[in-house]
Amino acid sequence: MADGLLEAHSDDHGMDGIRHDWSRAEAEALYDLPFADLMFRAQSVHRTNFDPNHVETASLLSIKTGGCPEDCGYCSQSAHYDTGLKATKLMAQADVVATAQRARDAGATRFCMAAAWRNPKDRDLDEVCGMVSAVKQLGMETCATLGMLTPAQATRLRDAGLDFYNHNVDTSPEFYDQIITTRTLQDRIDTLAHVREAGIKVCCGGIIGMGEDVDDRLGMLVLLANLPSHPESVPINLWNEVKGVPVNDTAERPDAIALARLVAVARILMPRSVVRLSAGRQYMTDELQALCFLAGANSIFIGDVLLTTKNPQVLRDADLLQRLGVNSRLNRSQAQA
Repeated sequence: MADGLLEAHSDDHGMDGIRHDWSRAEAEALYDLPFADLMFRAQSVHRTNFDPNHVETASLLSIKTGGCPEDCGYCSQSAHYDTGLKATKLMAQADVVATAQRARDAGATRFCMAAAWRNPKDRDLDEVCGMVSAVKQLGMETCATLGMLTPAQATRLRDAGLDFYNHNVDTSPEFYDQIITTRTLQDRIDTLAHVREAGIKVCCGGIIGMGEDVDDRLGMLVLLANLPSHPESVPINLWNEVKGVPVNDTAERPDAIALARLVAVARILMPRSVVRLSAGRQYMTDELQALCFLAGANSIFIGDVLLTTKNPQVLRDADLLQRLGVNSRLNRSQAQA
């Protein structure tokens, strides 16, 4: 089986290089390839579609923190759990723009704005649209994650200049109801469809290390790969330890080889999607991050804080990318400034 997959790799994506009919068994067969063969396969796909020596740098800001009515069992911002996090009101536009400008000056090319809502109220969306337009004027790509959207809300965000909308599926269909009960997986798929129909690019991935097994991780990737259009960005998050949430009781961080294998499978299944190492990079060694870049990851979030959890310092990221000979807008002088 493995040999057949290797022999067929040059044409198994069809004429345009894209498939939307992956089976779970095919994803498992890829994941189980000898490690060197899997890495070669993923790197070959990566080089066909991207500059292998470039990593995209983005920045993420919580513009409204905590108090979320959803019961996502991994999240510090859920109102269902006592995590010690204090809920805040929506930030002022001037403060958001000032943060975006600092992120741009530090080397970020995309600025993502996150609000802990089940779905935004129209009056809140008025303010967010103003933020999007103002950040867009800084010359940055814009992204938002605000919960579920109606078609009309997605259209308003597009008209404000939003480039990307993030709405993760989180995990496999089989594991989903073990971590969330207040929002169905179909709710998430519907929002993704509204975003796509409005002409906004999709950012959609999930979280690993919550207690799911490898089959669930691959099921999440197959779900994404078989959407009518692949997400333009696929964030892979390692669950960040958060006190007071149910996932604490089931969490088990994957080992380095397992993570690199998952990134490689994501790259093969979605050859033209940007694969982002998102939350949890503070747990990764430089060597593991380098291995994930080799497997096809080509985006990171920069900044010391990622929503409510820690992230590697910008200087460390700049140093790592420089040592790897990776091109990005980051460099040591920018990071030190």
